[in-house]
Amino acid sequence: MKVKLLNTENSPSTSLSSLLNGSVRRTKKMIKRNTQSRTVTRLTALLLLCALSLTFMGHAASTSAQSKRAGSAQGNGRRHRSDKVSSDLRERMRGARPSEDRVKVILQLNDAESGSLASLLKRNGIRVKGDFKNFGARAVELPASVVEELASHPEVEYISTDRKIEGHGHITSTTGADAAPKITTTTSTSLLGLVTTTSTTSTAVDGTGVGIAILDSGIWSGHHSFEKRIVASQDFTGEKRTDDPYGHGTHVASMAAASKHVSNGAYSGIAPNAKIINLRVLNSQGSGTESGVISALDWVMTNRAAYNIRVVNMSLGAPAIASYKDDPLCKAVRRLVDAGIVVVAAAGNNGKDDAGQKIYGRIHSPGNEPSAITVGATNTFGTDVRRDD
Repeated sequence: MKVKLLNTENSPSTSLSSLLNGSVRRTKKMIKRNTQSRTVTRLTALLLLCALSLTFMGHAASTSAQSKRAGSAQGNGRRHRSDKVSSDLRERMRGARPSEDRVKVILQLNDAESGSLASLLKRNGIRVKGDFKNFGARAVELPASVVEELASHPEVEYISTDRKIEGHGHITSTTGADAAPKITTTTSTSLLGLVTTTSTTSTAVDGTGVGIAILDSGIWSGHHSFEKRIVASQDFTGEKRTDDPYGHGTHVASMAAASKHVSNGAYSGIAPNAKIINLRVLNSQGSGTESGVISALDWVMTNRAAYNIRVVNMSLGAPAIASYKDDPLCKAVRRLVDAGIVVVAAAGNNGKDDAGQKIYGRIHSPGNEPSAITVGATNTFGTDVRRDD
């Protein structure tokens, strides 16, 4: 059989071939256009990514610079100058007359005093009234206009107002002395394994050998409830007396350590045989200063071993304006607790306002210090629910 070449011009196969060739050409063009489109898309995405990267890098550099600036103020445990002044002191500074108004402050340091700070504190018009070496703090009186300059020194940790301290308490309910725990010791002896004799000895935990420091308005040492157990008395009010014209301190000291030998123990304190250290920080009107209380606590820190001071009681306080982390009185309490002393503080007298409405969040300093045992009072009216307390 002979094979002939067919004329393909007008054959169906020729038309199909032409169609396929056209489709291939169109497809190639589309692929070329799509390739170009994908290239443009990829370039656009790449440019966008670069722009975002540059923006992020710029933000990171800015953040890094801010962190470095913050680090220069806080990297070594130090804060910016604007954070070194308590809010109430800053309010006083805003309304102060530059050359006339003076403020009493507690100055806290985080490092040794520099020469420039020493020079500042020796200027005319600036008076260092107290140096609390155990707490790295000082009581200073100075013009309000100098506070900002004082805060600019890197060794200055915090500056706060030397606030007014007031007595809290006058609760005349039972002291709970009868519920004080007792140590019971039981010993058994045997005679040739035949007869056993048992003896029990109970010793009351009455504070024997323990010193309790009462920071208050003084103590009337002649009161027979104390039986000459007041072993030390110091005045931190400037009135140069350690008795109790206001009456609050004697009342508080009796709840802590009144003798059990008076009125058959009817008015016995919690620790009736403890030694009493009378540290007078409230004056004849029942008020004092934060620096006076800190000075008394500084005395306790120095003399704690000499009098075996194991407990400090403060039925007093001041409004808690600064955080307990910055409050100089709270920080002094923390130091005492770290040294092994139990510190008891009053919660304050602000549970209700004059209209009888409840007030929350008004625990006074140093009662707001977490390491202190803070004492308040409540009346449950004999029910478990809180709505009638």
